[in-house]
Amino acid sequence: MTKANIELGNVTPHNIKQLKRLNSVVFPVSYNDKFYKDVLEAGELAKLAYYNDIVVGAVCCRIDTSEKSRRLYIMTLGCLYPYRRLGIGTLMVEHVLNFVEQDGNFDSIFLHVQVSNEGAIDFYKKFGFEVVETKQHYYKRIEPADAHVLQKSLRKPQTNGMHE
Repeated sequence: MTKANIELGNVTPHNIKQLKRLNSVVFPVSYNDKFYKDVLEAGELAKLAYYNDIVVGAVCCRIDTSEKSRRLYIMTLGCLYPYRRLGIGTLMVEHVLNFVEQDGNFDSIFLHVQVSNEGAIDFYKKFGFEVVETKQHYYKRIEPADAHVLQKSLRKPQTNGMHE
């Protein structure tokens, strides 16, 4: 058996339809045209994941500067079901972590996960994310409608040695 070739590629006007198709299969919510327009301008913050030249996953992020901090928001990160547990999601998360490390000016990375999605919650916890709050009725047309906010802090907190 030859080793599978897994790599990340840019989202372009030529392959954006593949991203739309992938998201429609992977996620229970649909994304509007503005989402995809922004993704085309996101550069390193949006990547398609290829498994032997087939698009099987994607990650899309944006920079969030609300709440007086500079945070990276993972809007979507997903992989087609048959291709899970092959390291594709890990490669995408590592890409995001490398991006924020090279930038050096982010306070944290965060995302929303449906409260019932234990697989995703466990996956992100492996990378040091933790549930920091739960938003009631975050999703409009799916059940359960609540979402956990998972966050990974990047700044070394200036604490007096006390933990919560």
